[in-house]
Amino acid sequence: MNSGSQDKKVRKHNVLKSFVFAFSGIRMALLNERNLQIHLAVSLAVMFSGIYFGITRLEWMIILLAIGGMFSLELLNTAIERAVDLATEDYHPLAKQAKDIAAGAVLVFAIISVIIGGVIFLPKILIFLQ
Repeated sequence: MNSGSQDKKVRKHNVLKSFVFAFSGIRMALLNERNLQIHLAVSLAVMFSGIYFGITRLEWMIILLAIGGMFSLELLNTAIERAVDLATEDYHPLAKQAKDIAAGAVLVFAIISVIIGGVIFLPKILIFLQ
C-alpha cells in the first residue's frame, strides 16, 4: 500500500519552464494554424484602428478582452483537434462532434467580437466619413 506522499506526483519543472511551454504552444499554433494567423492580422488592424480613432480606456478593455478571448478559444480549439486526432485516426461520430462543437464555440465568440467591434468602431467610422 502506498502512503499519501508517494501517491502525489512531483513536478519535474519550475514555474518559469511552464511559461516556456506555454509560449512554445502559442508559437507553434501561430506558425501552423491559418485561423490563428487571420485572428492575429485582424487583431492588429483593430488595435491600430483603436489608436487611430482614440477609443476610450473602457473601449480598450472590451476590445482587449475580445481579442484575448478569441485567441484563447482558438488555442483551445486547436488543442481539442490535436487531442482528438491523437486519440483516433478512424472516423468516429463523437470525434467529429468534439471538433465541430469546439469550432462552434470559436464561431460564436467571433460573431460576438465582430458585434463588439461594430458597436465601438461604427459610430467613429461614420463620423470620420462625414
